[in-house]
Amino acid sequence: MENTDIEKEIAELEAEMNGVLFWNNKERAQEVIKKIRELKDKRDGVNALDKGNAILTILAGAGGDDSEDFARMLLEMYQKYFVNKNFTYSVLHSNRNDQNGYRNVTIEVEGKGAYGLLKNEPGVHRLVRISPFNANAKRHTSFAMVEVLPVLPDVERTKINPDEIKVETSKSSGPGGQNVNKRETAVRIVHIPTNISVSVSTERQQEQNKQKALDILSAKLFSLEQEKRKAEIEGRQISKTMEIEWGNQIRSYVLHPYKMVKDHRTDYETSDVAGVLEKGEIDGFIEAEKGL
Repeated sequence: MENTDIEKEIAELEAEMNGVLFWNNKERAQEVIKKIRELKDKRDGVNALDKGNAILTILAGAGGDDSEDFARMLLEMYQKYFVNKNFTYSVLHSNRNDQNGYRNVTIEVEGKGAYGLLKNEPGVHRLVRISPFNANAKRHTSFAMVEVLPVLPDVERTKINPDEIKVETSKSSGPGGQNVNKRETAVRIVHIPTNISVSVSTERQQEQNKQKALDILSAKLFSLEQEKRKAEIEGRQISKTMEIEWGNQIRSYVLHPYKMVKDHRTDYETSDVAGVLEKGEIDGFIEAEKGL
């Protein structure tokens, strides 16, 4: 539907809404209001999922303590950003090292439009700095992968065949691997056809962790299907499994020999590295990404 057709339909529905008898039929009135909202979103390029919550995962690249510390820095950057936006967040699963870094961490972000703001953040993030873990104070390059998924409404969730998943349980653990719960409440689910795995360990009940893991797996499968459709339209191929693409570098954070954060897709950059990493001031990058 062309924008002119959308505008025409919006105008017709708004004219109906302004009629004196509009609210006499409440069911029709609600349908009209919903339709107007959907048409305006379509006109403005807003996906229904953009309005909802998001699941964000950060995975440290190869490089041990440096990359795992970079994953921590990115997590704290996003947490500050969520506070700035009045979003709430909760950790679903984390794997920390003894230096307070993260091998991987997954959080759920709740707030109006959370997914719409974060959906362009996935990809490889690169850090260049003097390594705090190197006795010779050498410059080091670290990498971390960011993944963002929408929290799907029930109607959008992919139905998962129980015969195609493997469920593993373990004891939930805190920093340093200490068991904080004697019961095996942590859950890891592997989707056998795609080899996609999901872990959730923060809920107190095993069944709650399993359900949350299934929700995330459904979102991963949904995103994989979306990517396949997009690839077909663009005439390219992707793997049937959801492999991490470490070649897709989207942003660099340089602390030495100069200070700069630059997005390689939009060329948006800033020298205020502290504002970005310590205060979560990434609105400029996100706004630039929306224009891609």
